[in-house]
Amino acid sequence: MWERTGGHDVRGLLAAWRSGDRAARDRLFELLYAELRQAAAGMLRGERHVSLSVGDLVHETILKLISLERIDWQDRAHFMALTSVMMRRSLVEHVRAKRRNKRDHQKVELITNIPDAVNADLEEINDALDALAKIDRERAEIVEMRYFGGMEIADIAVVLNLSESTVKRRWQAARLWLYEALAPQHG
Repeated sequence: MWERTGGHDVRGLLAAWRSGDRAARDRLFELLYAELRQAAAGMLRGERHVSLSVGDLVHETILKLISLERIDWQDRAHFMALTSVMMRRSLVEHVRAKRRNKRDHQKVELITNIPDAVNADLEEINDALDALAKIDRERAEIVEMRYFGGMEIADIAVVLNLSESTVKRRWQAARLWLYEALAPQHG
């Protein structure tokens, strides 16, 4: 069921795109456009003074995905996971470009569900996530998919071939690690 959208076989479209079928690629983006917008909206929620719109972020991500050569798409979950990584990169690149241009940049709130969690700058989150990836790549991927991609625990479990309870535990551990990493240091 999850692999079908509007009566179309997402896995089949991914396979056709992998084989070079541009019409399948375009149909896939058309079918998943609402989901991509939802993921982008979640990522941009709470962002002030970021000039990227939801549509801008989706279109920039689509352009990056199109430029990748012959990805071995497994299924819809893998596609959405890679999309969340691309969206994160686009957003970080946007913030860095604004900073280079000496424009104001805004803090983005990392939703940790931990009392007294502080707002963190997107670049700080990105750097902390890169540090987490060096320690535990899988937990970093869970954060990317959940926080940046807006994916549900069940979908992440499919991508990583883990049980939902394992993903939940690793998500909680990753959130705590990031909270500690982003907490102001008191000297």
